[in-house]
Amino acid sequence: MFIRRLLVVGALALLPLVAQAAPPTVAAFGPRFGASIDPDQVVVGGQLSLQEFAPNWSFDPNLELGFGDDLTVIAFNLDAYYHLRLSGSDWRPYLGGGLGVNFASWDAPLGARDHSDTEVGLNLVAGFTIPAGSGDHWFTELRFGVGDIPIPTLKIVGGFNFGK
Repeated sequence: MFIRRLLVVGALALLPLVAQAAPPTVAAFGPRFGASIDPDQVVVGGQLSLQEFAPNWSFDPNLELGFGDDLTVIAFNLDAYYHLRLSGSDWRPYLGGGLGVNFASWDAPLGARDHSDTEVGLNLVAGFTIPAGSGDHWFTELRFGVGDIPIPTLKIVGGFNFGK
């Protein structure tokens, strides 16, 4: 419980710094899909990529829906990524993380009450993008839940971003 409060207070403390930065622009948006482990689920969703608030940094909020294992998870993630450059390559690896809020609902057997829970914690993310032309790009990433977000512990996600 203490970690959850600390994360929320920390995120709120950073808002004035982000507000004074250069206004971000939507650089890309698109679908995301993948799988999670523990629970074993299919994951679908979408994201935005806001850039230009700092060199090599992007702010990438996303929404994911996980289905399977008698559980439904709705994850809202506020992630920031640092994009690295590889010499002689168009691939762009990135590292980052952010605040995540997960809403989970367990399906109970017939005659019992369903259970739901809301968890707040940190996400750690490692991924890369591959250009697809005209500002579009493919991406893939590994997402780890840290702190009070044990649902899910690991996600493998990929997708396509339509750029400007």
